[in-house]
Amino acid sequence: MSKFDTNKVMPRYIAISLVMVLIALAVLGKTVYTMTAKRSFWMAVADRVKKDSVSVKPNRGNILSCDGQLMASSLPEFRIYMDFKALREAGNDSLWDAKEDSICHGLSQIFPEKTAKDFKQQLEEGRKKQSRHWAIWSRRIDYNTFTEVKQLPVFNLTAYQSGFHWEENNARKRSYGSLAGRTIGAMFGAKDTARFGLELSYDSILRGKNGIVHRRKVRNKFLDITDTPPIDGADIVTTIDVGMQDLAERAVIDELKEINGNVGVAIVMEVKTGDIKAIVNMEKCFDGEYREIHNHAVSDLLEPGSVFKTASILVALDDGVVDTTYMVETAGGVWPMYGRDMKDHNWRRGGYGRISLPRSLEVSSNIGVSRIIDDHYRNNPEKYVRGIYRTGLADNLRIPLVGATPARIRMPHKNSHGQYDNWSHTALPWMSIGYETQIPPISTLTFYNTIANNGKMMRPRFVQRVVKNGETIMEFPPEVMREQIAKESTIKTMQTILEHVVSQGLGKKAGSTSFKVAGKTGTAQISQGVGGYKIGVTNYLLSFAGFFPADDPRYSCIVCIQKSGLPASGGGMSGVVFHHIAEGIMAQNLKLDVKDARDASSVFLPDVKNGNILAADYVLSQLGFNTIADWNGSYANGNPIWGRAERKGTHKMELIRQKTYGHSMMPDVTGMGARDAVFLIESRGVRVKITGRGKVIKQSLEPGHQIKKGEVCTLTMG
Repeated sequence: MSKFDTNKVMPRYIAISLVMVLIALAVLGKTVYTMTAKRSFWMAVADRVKKDSVSVKPNRGNILSCDGQLMASSLPEFRIYMDFKALREAGNDSLWDAKEDSICHGLSQIFPEKTAKDFKQQLEEGRKKQSRHWAIWSRRIDYNTFTEVKQLPVFNLTAYQSGFHWEENNARKRSYGSLAGRTIGAMFGAKDTARFGLELSYDSILRGKNGIVHRRKVRNKFLDITDTPPIDGADIVTTIDVGMQDLAERAVIDELKEINGNVGVAIVMEVKTGDIKAIVNMEKCFDGEYREIHNHAVSDLLEPGSVFKTASILVALDDGVVDTTYMVETAGGVWPMYGRDMKDHNWRRGGYGRISLPRSLEVSSNIGVSRIIDDHYRNNPEKYVRGIYRTGLADNLRIPLVGATPARIRMPHKNSHGQYDNWSHTALPWMSIGYETQIPPISTLTFYNTIANNGKMMRPRFVQRVVKNGETIMEFPPEVMREQIAKESTIKTMQTILEHVVSQGLGKKAGSTSFKVAGKTGTAQISQGVGGYKIGVTNYLLSFAGFFPADDPRYSCIVCIQKSGLPASGGGMSGVVFHHIAEGIMAQNLKLDVKDARDASSVFLPDVKNGNILAADYVLSQLGFNTIADWNGSYANGNPIWGRAERKGTHKMELIRQKTYGHSMMPDVTGMGARDAVFLIESRGVRVKITGRGKVIKQSLEPGHQIKKGEVCTLTMG
């Protein structure tokens, strides 16, 4: 007999099942009720209490010059919006009605492109739609404009009372305007992404990493909960010297205007390190002004012309096929080369006749150099090209700029029948003088820098290190690409020859009376592609590459100018620019006694800018002028004393301290030079933007202004 009593158990199972069914029906009914009848109520609750995941952008790192001057930084920009639903929920619709005309009038004054009527129509449309995120202005605005908008009626209330809110973005600004603009780079403003230059090459370091914030809204109050904090980008310290860059740009532009040139390039390199101290890429635009549009210095693959002759002679000397006593016949300036006439620049004046190897470079004889190379390498052109490769001219320099391209130097190749399939009889003599090969200016400069550096080839360096919170987190030390490109004796010989090119050859205009210069001129016709060299107006590439001081080289430099038509002279045009750059750099680096600055024929006091008057006191004292100061001691620890200077007769200067305010207050920098003003302001955590040159005539943040985090002060110089 079974222990399971069906008559007793089944009624219990049925009762339990009925209870569960009733519970399920109740839950289902409640769910349907909530989704239908109570839908609006619970949607309102969800609107009051909601959770959003918000991406937080980091601050982009700065780009600094070699001495720490700010070249590119990120400043805040804003997009402004209205939340009309929040305005209604706060019960401020009547306030909006009362102040709407004032708001629209104020917006029209701030943004004169639109009338008050247009603003009213636009805002009314957003209000009718009860938009949560209605754009007040279509574009980003800077901090100063943003503060003006925030002061308007209703907008000056909290976000939960007014509905006025904003999105903050970082906008990239260059402290020195267009200076080295193509090298520093730029950003796509709307996307905050890098376009070109160092901004693009080092974007992963500069941009940082986004953070994530969960934003919870509880009865019109937001609580931000950080899940992943943003990681700000690091700063990169470049090799660019602001003073040298400015000097080089002005020298190039002045010459381009003088000769009506099309393109002007200049690069300055530090010999021992390979550091690029200045790089200029000026191009004539449709309005006649010169601007940086393309990075010609690293991307232009043009036949270099006579600056290449140095490499040809270096190879011949290093291979031992000739020496400095070697003589070559150039006749009357015209020499037949395999059915083509090779001409020297003075062929109409009778040529140079029989000349020595060094003289062939001094006067840049096409015949002399091409005959030397052809006579000794015609049966083995591969040996010559391998020698050129040995100089590093064909090496990939791995330049961290968009568009950078290695040189293209052809190697002779034989087919299965032992015949050259990419080489002709004329290839070798014309290659030897800088044709039938394509080399960007930076590769040519690296070669000349190597000669200046006693044969050690340095890779061009654009960035020294990466800095985060004042600490170096990554370094890019100078990099040796080739320990020695030629014998030490060959390098010394070439240094001497290049010095003679300037002192007694065609490069005289590149020289200086204050120090020795070495280098080589170059004047080459630019091929017109399929049309060759004889189609339309002839275009020329005018070059000068060299180093200074020749007896103890510190800097190498190349200047390349593209122009149409004659006159065209590498020495007379590019050499002049080289001269101005070299003399300017050496003047900047001179260390003279301050007494040497005094004019013995004058009794007048020099002008003294407002700023660190402790430094002014020292200079004036060294010049022999009397100063009246209201402090004791020499302040040997170097702490600055901020103030102004007033003349007292012709021999005395009174130095007066000025109130500098507390560390949280904006100082008065009017009348100061840029260096003192920037130091004084940035030491208080405020970023500085400079327009113009000279002394500070206006500052956007008034003296005594209470400093707020993230503020930017614009200094107008004049």
